[in-house]
This record gives sequence, structure tokens and C-alpha cells, in this order.
Amino acid sequence: MTVTLTEKAEFRLRAFLRGSDENSATKGIRISVKDGGCSGYEYGMDVTSQPQPDDLVIQQGSVLVYVDAKSAPLLEGIVIDFVEGMVESGFKFTNPNATSTCGCGKSFQAGDCTPNGVPCS
Repeated sequence: MTVTLTEKAEFRLRAFLRGSDENSATKGIRISVKDGGCSGYEYGMDVTSQPQPDDLVIQQGSVLVYVDAKSAPLLEGIVIDFVEGMVESGFKFTNPNATSTCGCGKSFQAGDCTPNGVPCS
């Protein structure tokens, strides 16, 4: 399983982890995919110190990344970056499994297996 955090993303995630109330050796970021968004799938990313038993564990620098096992095939090879701009700032996902993405960048399609999307709000 390959998940890559850019230097900027790792820096921002370390800041989130330091700032959270959770203190433990297992504190990290959990990424997942769920049905939803305007393209059919949407990304999920949360701070956690209680990963699920079947999560895949990846160490990226000083950040622990937990990947939801069911989401892993859709996240294989993903690159997570952090962008800052005048109009938009936040985490950006570059997913080699996505056959298309929506304008907001938080939702994607993956071939014929994608559920129906909902209009962007």
C-alpha cells in the first residue's frame, strides 16, 4: 500500500496532531473513502488515536497514516498535498485510481464501480 504525503502536507498534519487533545503513541491521521460527493466517492481524513483493527498502517516521516482497509484499493498510490492560495487552501488529493474528479477536488469517480454522485453544494 502506497500513500504519499508531500512535505507541506506532512508539516500541516503534524500541526493538527500536536494541536489535538488526543495524546498517545498511536495518534495519527485516518484516511478513507465513502459514497457521496458530487462525483460518487468522497475522501475522509480524521485525526485518531484509535485506529480500526483492520486499518493499514503507514509511517510517513513522523506522521502515522491509517488507511481504511475497505478503501485501500481506491487509495492505492494517492498523493496528499497541502495547498495555500488566495481563493482556496487545504489538502489536495492526487489519486491515480480516479477516472474523473469534481471541481471541488474532494470527490472522484473510479471507473464503473462509482456510485451515483450528488450535486455540489
